[in-house]
Amino acid sequence: MNSVMKKLAAVFGLAILTACASPAEFQNMVVTDAVDTTTVQTTAYHQNVTVARVDGGEDTNPLWTSEISSQAFEKALIKSLENAGILSELKDGAPYKLRATLLEVDQPIFGLNFTVRTRVRYEVIDSQTNKAIFDQEVPAEHTATFGDSPFAIQRLRLANEGAAKNNIAAFIEKLIAERPKSSTDNVAVK
Repeated sequence: MNSVMKKLAAVFGLAILTACASPAEFQNMVVTDAVDTTTVQTTAYHQNVTVARVDGGEDTNPLWTSEISSQAFEKALIKSLENAGILSELKDGAPYKLRATLLEVDQPIFGLNFTVRTRVRYEVIDSQTNKAIFDQEVPAEHTATFGDSPFAIQRLRLANEGAAKNNIAAFIEKLIAERPKSSTDNVAVK
């Protein structure tokens, strides 16, 4: 094997080794400016919601594809709610508990532009009555282009993070737009 071929083989081998999938990072999924916090202050949710449970996420296999873990999504959700003025300082005594379930993270297999679609079920539970006052599935998507990164593995991670961030932003907007139902309208949650 001549020296040019050896160098090409070395570069190719290095590219393969550095092309491991990395998980979606929570700080890139945090919503910083989705809503006007003065609007939130007029709602019952202002500093009254705590995150009780987040599930449905997947851990990333470095040899496969980037994923959104439940832990990273939970951290991003908590920080986003804090930024919006919705998160309660009381962990156990908050008037409302939030449960989020990642139902779907639809990822492309290949392409120049990667569009990831997410669907998350959000349930806000009244802590006193244990009844759901908000229960919706929220869809959102994000596209990462070749201009965002020439590396497909990184583009997929960026698309995951953007789709999760857009989903959280859509949830916050829906939550503050919808006033809590009266206790007689609520459905008990088990």
